[in-house]
Amino acid sequence: MAQDAKILLAEDDDNDVFLMRAALERAEVVAELVVARDGQEAVEYLSGPNGNGHSPSKLRLMLLDLKMPRMDGFDVLSWIHNHPELSDLPVVVLSSSSQESDMSKARTLGARDYQVKPADFHELVRLVKELHARWLGQVA
Repeated sequence: MAQDAKILLAEDDDNDVFLMRAALERAEVVAELVVARDGQEAVEYLSGPNGNGHSPSKLRLMLLDLKMPRMDGFDVLSWIHNHPELSDLPVVVLSSSSQESDMSKARTLGARDYQVKPADFHELVRLVKELHARWLGQVA
């Protein structure tokens, strides 16, 4: 993956953002991590500078939490679903919820994958490597 590739992380928890940055570094993923602190920020980023709904240049993957203020992950998935120009953007839900209803709803709304957030840092690194290989086409 090119060094200027971007991953959008929509996550409101500062600790989870810190852990994701550390896991990406440990997994040797070469990409810029762009953080949206809630669903509304994620939609604003995806809207691009002109608000036209076009995916910003170099964005290769979105990691999406479900439970966020202002606009939750389900609303973000619905918004993306209504913007066909973003249909090539792989969205992976990373949530603390292991409820089958959340998993099913996320997939119905277009999430390509659903992962329960690991409690252990080493498991998070393993997950990041797996996501990297699967969605970005390169093993770190």
